[in-house]
Amino acid sequence: MIKVAMLSKWHVHAQDYAKQAMEHPDLQIVRIWDENPERGEAWAKDLGVAFEADLDKVLSDSEIDAVIVDTPTNLHKEVILKAVKNGKHIFTEKVLAFTVADVEDILAAVEEAGVQLMVSLPRLTESHYIYAQQILDQGTLGELTTIRCRLAHDGAVPRDGQSEGWLPAHFFDPETCGGGALIDLGAHPIYLTNRLAGNATALSAHFSSYLGHQVEDNAIVIVDYESGAQGIIEAGFVAKGSPFSLELYGTKGSLLIADDVIRLRTNEVKQFTPDELPAPISMPMVQWVDAILRHQEPSITATDIRKLTEINQAAARSHREGQRVTL
Repeated sequence: MIKVAMLSKWHVHAQDYAKQAMEHPDLQIVRIWDENPERGEAWAKDLGVAFEADLDKVLSDSEIDAVIVDTPTNLHKEVILKAVKNGKHIFTEKVLAFTVADVEDILAAVEEAGVQLMVSLPRLTESHYIYAQQILDQGTLGELTTIRCRLAHDGAVPRDGQSEGWLPAHFFDPETCGGGALIDLGAHPIYLTNRLAGNATALSAHFSSYLGHQVEDNAIVIVDYESGAQGIIEAGFVAKGSPFSLELYGTKGSLLIADDVIRLRTNEVKQFTPDELPAPISMPMVQWVDAILRHQEPSITATDIRKLTEINQAAARSHREGQRVTL
């Protein structure tokens, strides 16, 4: 049994990870810590476990084997390196850190300590991605020329009679978040396009704040890849009902995915909808546990983690400087 401490309820997915941990037969939540003690105490009461206000006491506790980190993103490096120093395995929300240099520091510490690190990149485990990767690998589309991925919701749009949307106000704080729609929701299109299109060589980004926040609530990134293909990454907090979209265009065909609607068109086939998709693979938390207990190699890799931050960091610089950035 892996005994786990939940570190912060800051992120909107913290409760989801707590639920996953409680439902996993090899995980047990035994402690809660939060940089906001009042929030942490309430959460601990809800979960029926002990709260500890001193992070160092949590991390030095030999009873605790691992931590699930949902702190503000600007605390990731500090908290994770402390956990690594105390020999704890780490599961954390994306992104791992704001800069590639900080990611490298964390990855080096993890390797030296021999602990397991997992960053939650769940769409790499889903059937839609696996199908798209298979279609590419089989050469069905020929050579990839363009890839587009969009993920957006209405989390920033004020609801009727309210001044804010359903996203918490702290998701628009540039210091703690390091950005807005791209670094949060846009992480999913970024790591998907990184996998499908390969190494990026340059990009241009444009951010806007439709509702006037300090961070972007709309973002578009144009990416150039080593293969010569181009990518379009889109993310937003101000679009209700926007489907998840993944589009692959090649010299022999195209694959269009919009939520659960999939259309494949090639030179030979005008339009094809698959009857069945590949089975999904294990979710990130399950892979993390399997790596700890059974020494199984996760499908989510250090390269996925590093390249996610690389694109985010370059996109922020591109928007800030108003120019194309070479990677």
